[in-house]
Amino acid sequence: MRAWYLVDLGLMPYDDCWALQLQFVEKKVAKEEPRDIVLMVEHEPVVTVGRRGDLGGLKVSEDILRRMGIALRAVERGGLLTYHGPGQLVVYPIVNLRSNGLNVMEYVNGLEEVMIRTLARFGLKGCRNSMNRGVWVGGRKIGSLGIAVRRGITFHGLALNVDMDLRPFGLMEPCGLKGVEMTSMAAELGKGVDIGDVKREIVKDLDEVFGVKVHLDRTPWKEMEGAD
Repeated sequence: MRAWYLVDLGLMPYDDCWALQLQFVEKKVAKEEPRDIVLMVEHEPVVTVGRRGDLGGLKVSEDILRRMGIALRAVERGGLLTYHGPGQLVVYPIVNLRSNGLNVMEYVNGLEEVMIRTLARFGLKGCRNSMNRGVWVGGRKIGSLGIAVRRGITFHGLALNVDMDLRPFGLMEPCGLKGVEMTSMAAELGKGVDIGDVKREIVKDLDEVFGVKVHLDRTPWKEMEGAD
């Protein structure tokens, strides 16, 4: 069984995590990093714009975002505008697709399946939407995904709304969808949800869906810290 190594970064600014992803990707492309790495993180408030996106879906000015303490970043993942903030669990697998016997479509389907299974563990029925990627509960979007692939190495990944302030989503058209309602596990369950509990369950679902064994390992992160 192939091993994936999980690095739990806690709460981290988007730029720091983005730079860390790119460092791991470069090392894997250069065959200097044989391990498949999974970064798990909550981001400080940020709006990200994917490759197909622009600021047309933003309902407020960049200046207003700055005054609200929300960063704005254009990134290389697929998809359009989305928001990340505390209480949202973001998972970035940096893995070799070929070594894991996956093509891009199988991988994307797998990320959706991971979120669906994790939601089920908490009593929520998540489903796919044939027209829009991500995971939905009762017509409301609860999980998003956007990936990038460089020479067969994946980065970026999935974002599951656990127990977060959903109001910033109202500043944009999330994922380019007009009138979409965003939701969270806490909102659907009507009670608080411990993100630590969700992390433990999502690891089990990564194992099951991708046929791997996810190991908690701080070593890769410490090595990258030392590299600076």
